[in-house]
Amino acid sequence: MSLYRKYRPPTLDRIVGNEQTVQALGKFLSKKDKCPHSFLFHGPTGCGKTTFARIIASSFECSVHDLNEVDIGDYRGIDTIRELRKQSQFMPVKGNTKFWILDECHKMTNDAQNALLKILEEPPSHVYFVLCTTEPQKLLPTIRGRCSVFQVKPLNEDQMIRLLRRIAKREGEELDKRIYETIAQNSNGFSRNAINVLEQVLTVAPEYRLEIAKKTEEQINESIELCRALMNRSGWKMIRSILNGLKDQEAESVRRVVTGYCQSVLLGSDNIRAATILEIFIDPFYDTGFPQLVLACYTAFKTK
Repeated sequence: MSLYRKYRPPTLDRIVGNEQTVQALGKFLSKKDKCPHSFLFHGPTGCGKTTFARIIASSFECSVHDLNEVDIGDYRGIDTIRELRKQSQFMPVKGNTKFWILDECHKMTNDAQNALLKILEEPPSHVYFVLCTTEPQKLLPTIRGRCSVFQVKPLNEDQMIRLLRRIAKREGEELDKRIYETIAQNSNGFSRNAINVLEQVLTVAPEYRLEIAKKTEEQINESIELCRALMNRSGWKMIRSILNGLKDQEAESVRRVVTGYCQSVLLGSDNIRAATILEIFIDPFYDTGFPQLVLACYTAFKTK
């Protein structure tokens, strides 16, 4: 089992960061008889949206038989929602509640969203929905209006170091301070990324651990090089060379570096090139991976 799954917080008091969301959600869950039946969590990938969703289900003592997690990226049509509505009419197999966690829910078609809206408006008393998305603006306003909405933010550097220290200690390890700092600085606030790097670090001998942590920094620098090449309208030969050096990296991680870079440029000045690249790279690459990264770069290269 990966460290990210092994140390997924089981309760609100084990979550690091996102204090406002933790406090607000805690107030809801303290009065379950008045708790809403629909929640919406939004924020970048790897920040803990699904973790919050599972904690809610656990607080209602929802059994594994009655907890349904659906990746809308794979099942985005109206038939999925029709089946959900049909199944929601049945009583729980064990316990008193049934939960549906809809991940990447913004990928639902308009027909599917309208079908979901009907059950969100009048859910059965035993049914709860938790919607998770990186792009809440793509959901119908009426769906957002039917949910209690919570934002999940990336961790700051101090919070990330605290999280990494906690996990390392439970694994019986104590790392050099520079390793924690290097991982935290290069994680962009995403706990999943940081924990995955920590896991790689813990698999090697102590004398190589800082080197492994710094390797991640080098990979980010390569992504920054790609950002600069796209912004400067460099030739395709140069962009292609940079992409070949990024083949072993997760395409979605590269995409986030690009969007973060363009966002920073736009916040500092009026830059139509940054806006164009940001628009091209705005959708996640989880399903399409490296081929989508290459296509996005070529599209940006060809766009004036």
